[in-house]
Amino acid sequence: MAEYLASIFGTEKDKVNCSFYFKIGACRHGDRCSRLHNKPTFSQTIALLNIYRNPQNSAQSVDGLTCTISDTEMQEHYDEFFEEVFTEMEEKYGEVEEMNVCDNLGDHLVGNVYVKFRKEEDAEKAVIDLNNRWFNGQPIHAELSPVTDFREACCRQYEIGECTRGGFCNFMHLKPISRELRRELYGRRRKSRIRSRSRSRDRDRGRGGGRDHERRRSRDRERSGRF
Repeated sequence: MAEYLASIFGTEKDKVNCSFYFKIGACRHGDRCSRLHNKPTFSQTIALLNIYRNPQNSAQSVDGLTCTISDTEMQEHYDEFFEEVFTEMEEKYGEVEEMNVCDNLGDHLVGNVYVKFRKEEDAEKAVIDLNNRWFNGQPIHAELSPVTDFREACCRQYEIGECTRGGFCNFMHLKPISRELRRELYGRRRKSRIRSRSRSRDRDRGRGGGRDHERRRSRDRERSGRF
């Protein structure tokens, strides 16, 4: 029985635990959900709730008319937001493996940013610190998230342009950054790793060279009869 319960945990067959919360770290029913939302006590992933404001969803003039924002302007605005948050996470808390931003319109997903760190302790440190900070005039609400595999959390129909639910889909509609920014952010991280490995090898060579030098000195002393 225990093996069966473990095998269906977080799936549609699980009548106790919410599969949506398990997969995407959010549920449209919120606290009113009839199933349990098991919040993780440790995780590599954190969620910054409702932090991204899409100007296309809120752009209205004073007289109530919708303002038009070009796709180019929209991408530039989004790239600036993404780079600012990504850089802040890496510089203050630790290496980021993956960062994703939801383009959904449902209250439980709108503007959610998911940051997956390489180390769980970095994620924990980020949550503690971020809940005492503000962004764009709003307090940040950060929490550990159960999401580990974004392929399971994403709407596959959206990725191929066929989602009929639009922005109110219950699965993640992840907003892509430009290719140039992706190369810059993730390429910069790869370069940093290469430099780190290079420095580590240099230190190892230095220690090895020091040991070789000491061994040569020891042999010379033995030959000369000195200590």
